[in-house]
Amino acid sequence: MPELPEVQALADFLRDRCRGQSILRAEVAALSALKTFDPPVDALVGRPVAEVGRVGKYLTIGAGDLYLVMHLARGGWVQWREKVPPARAKPGRGPLALRVGLSGGAGFDVTEQGTEKRLALWVVHDPAEVEGVARLGPDPLSPGFTAETLRQVLSRSSGPLKNVLTDQSALAGVGNAYSDEALHAARLSPYKPAAKLSDEEYQRLHGALVRVLADAVRRSGGLAASGLKSEKKSGLAVHGRAGQPCPVCGDTIREVSFATKSFQYCATCQTGGKPLADRRLSRLLK
Repeated sequence: MPELPEVQALADFLRDRCRGQSILRAEVAALSALKTFDPPVDALVGRPVAEVGRVGKYLTIGAGDLYLVMHLARGGWVQWREKVPPARAKPGRGPLALRVGLSGGAGFDVTEQGTEKRLALWVVHDPAEVEGVARLGPDPLSPGFTAETLRQVLSRSSGPLKNVLTDQSALAGVGNAYSDEALHAARLSPYKPAAKLSDEEYQRLHGALVRVLADAVRRSGGLAASGLKSEKKSGLAVHGRAGQPCPVCGDTIREVSFATKSFQYCATCQTGGKPLADRRLSRLLK
């Protein structure tokens, strides 16, 4: 799933290529992905692209007084096309969800792989009209995000750190991968209660979270959309690396699996050497 760094990189990539152009085509190929009907998607046609940005994990494209808002979910992506196929996109069973053509002849496809089909599109006058955007928590890369901000967020939560860090109403933009990375860098257990960190642990987690995300944004800067997924994987220390040695201590990276996802951690660095139970209903180590 694209998280804050990848969505930021996609926004930067599209901004560089769409600036100064107008939308000539906007064709929905996955009707279930479109969550609004007024204004219609066709209302984007003929409007100049004024801005491309990111809010949490949401990608926003401002065109005139309208915004196209996209949430790529787990299997979604943006594919840039130097020349958009002339045939109109038609609803079907393929991965294509949306095709946008620009006045310069180029454009992009929004696609979704897999069977979950959770990608979502909105056409609105303000991104805050999208319910998920309106309830977002603070952005870890915003200038005002301090250790005290993080402490306030976590102290209001009764769940484990892993759950709170990936709750978009608590923090905007952090998902499974970068929460694993931040917890490893901060030397904290994914199951430690979020409201029970010491002052030093709050400081440590804040520094790790900001550093991990900022580093990922810097690594992704300037890359084409097609290269972002591989860059994300190459820059991860523990996420997706179960069975490999921890780059810090050399211990084997372990995994906790659930029905549809998993997370990775280092027992030596994060849990005092104690493996976490790998069953959803097992007793969890704190």
